[in-house]
Amino acid sequence: MAEMTVELVAVEERLWSGTAKLVSAQTTEGEIGIMPGHEPVLGELAEGGVVAITTTDGERVVAAVHGGFLSVTATKVSILAESADWAQEIDLEAAKAALAEATDESAKLVARGQIRAVERA
Repeated sequence: MAEMTVELVAVEERLWSGTAKLVSAQTTEGEIGIMPGHEPVLGELAEGGVVAITTTDGERVVAAVHGGFLSVTATKVSILAESADWAQEIDLEAAKAALAEATDESAKLVARGQIRAVERA
């Protein structure tokens, strides 16, 4: 089975590292799917975007990411987020309330990203 090394890193910590067979991420240019052997690419992560990783064991890990970059080589994907929230740790009702109460666009993007991450998990 073809696999690639994946690292999901936020400014504060390494969130996840391992082998995967698929990574999908929302970039400023649209959603991108990465499989082993993908052409090299560098992309800017969308504010309030979602990253989903399907591991070689079939597990799916999903995070809401807030800005950063995605770097892809033939064998490695590095996701460098400004901040990230694991989907399973997000309180969906709190995220919906935050979206309803948000007054600035940045807060709205974060809340929308959290909601999408929970929905995709």
